[in-house]
Amino acid sequence: MDTQNYHQYLESVITIAKSAGAAIMQVYATDFSVENKDDNSPLTQADLAAHHVIVNALKQLTPDIPILSEESEGIDEEIRRSWAQYWLIDPLDGTREFVKRNGEFTVNIALIDKHTSVLGVVYAPVDDLLYFATATHGAYKQAGASPAFKIHTKALDPKRPIIAGSRSHSDEKMQCFLHNIKNHTGLMPELINMGSSLKICLVAEGRADVYPRLGPTSEWDTAAAHCILQEAGGDIVEVSGSALRYNTKRSLLNPMFFASGKNSQRWEAYL
Repeated sequence: MDTQNYHQYLESVITIAKSAGAAIMQVYATDFSVENKDDNSPLTQADLAAHHVIVNALKQLTPDIPILSEESEGIDEEIRRSWAQYWLIDPLDGTREFVKRNGEFTVNIALIDKHTSVLGVVYAPVDDLLYFATATHGAYKQAGASPAFKIHTKALDPKRPIIAGSRSHSDEKMQCFLHNIKNHTGLMPELINMGSSLKICLVAEGRADVYPRLGPTSEWDTAAAHCILQEAGGDIVEVSGSALRYNTKRSLLNPMFFASGKNSQRWEAYL
């Protein structure tokens, strides 16, 4: 599958993400109930409604490409590891933000080819905000009915780094990271708190320099925004410095990582 072929799916996937967003907003308008999954993370009717919308539509769009969703039943590792391409989706990224009703949740749809995200769509339905990219075609942002425009990572001002942080997952490691930067620059860095994969999108559009994720995430949390960030001039790298890859191991958990502009800084020095 060449890059032109990835690109042919983009408009359909944007439509699918918006349909999933509409399903989520129908639940958002109600007095919805919340269950807890095995890992104690919340699950709502909205997650499941969006899952069904996306899976059914992708099966029609590409019957031969398998789908891995946060809400999928566990797929055997041997089967999954045999896939050359697959859709990797998080039907509702930021369920905690959804439950808090702060609007900072997204629909994430990515196409993975050979362990790399080659198409990414991130849609925030409350603000009708869309980010999208395909490999070699650039990264774009679109708000409502306004025209889409190309986005790029920013050049780092080493004295005033801007950090994107998790609204629901701040911890001691993050506080330590911020204080280590302060010890180096003499100033406490600016912190933008945001939910879901919108943090990676903040880096892609040049509003933040880095999003340090110092706790666990799953591969479906990062894949869609990863393609957007790469096409905007950045990347997601592990603490070791190697780029984050998909479907390479038994676990679907990501290691700690930094989402940033390319070659912007050795961020792991501040851990």
